Amino acid sequence: MDTHDSPAPVLVATDVTKAYESTIALAGASLSVSAGESLAIMGASGSGKTTLLHCLAAVIPPDSGSIRMSVPGAQPVELAGLDEEARSQLRRTRCGFVFQEGLLLPELSALENVALPLMLTGHPRPEAERAAAPWLRSLGLAGMEDRRIGQLSGGQAQRVAIARAQVTGAPVVFADEPTGALDSATSSDVMDALLYATSGQGRSLVLVTHDAAVAARCDRTLHMRDGRIVREKVAR
Repeated sequence: MDTHDSPAPVLVATDVTKAYESTIALAGASLSVSAGESLAIMGASGSGKTTLLHCLAAVIPPDSGSIRMSVPGAQPVELAGLDEEARSQLRRTRCGFVFQEGLLLPELSALENVALPLMLTGHPRPEAERAAAPWLRSLGLAGMEDRRIGQLSGGQAQRVAIARAQVTGAPVVFADEPTGALDSATSSDVMDALLYATSGQGRSLVLVTHDAAVAARCDRTLHMRDGRIVREKVAR
């Protein structure tokens, strides 16, 4: 008999619904995400996957249902019902984000982009940059700290975005089509970096993707249709 305990869930969503006027985006989605797990969400356009990601990440509130976030060292939080200020605070302290286009600030250097989340939470700039530099080095960007985003390749810019998502120590990282703008070889390199920086460090990753090869790199894949999770695949 296996005596090892399973990792505790950091996110548990139960019967989550969301509608935009007459359009039902989520029709009772339920899932859990364990500590250190990588989870991919797939589905056709309009299936509800991005809306689900945004609800899980406290970007938008669900209309009904429960989303409970339980991370080490902090009290569990029920996301449903939080006001915008509380959701914003939770996003700053418990969540990291990687988007398809990175959403990096082009006027800042790579180091400044990574340090920015720490500065926004009150850390002095020198301290924030000292914390940011090792993440850039660990993701293969040593020597590129002073480059502006326009001086980096697409893959390099996404690694800057991954470093930025990790610099605060966020226990959960959400990624929305993180490889969508990249060629297949660069996509593989970016997924290497993303998995190293998240599940490789004991943190949880939830990503939305259209790319089956990207999803196959994750521990589990959930498939959505019409606002519901209809199938689950566990990596072998």
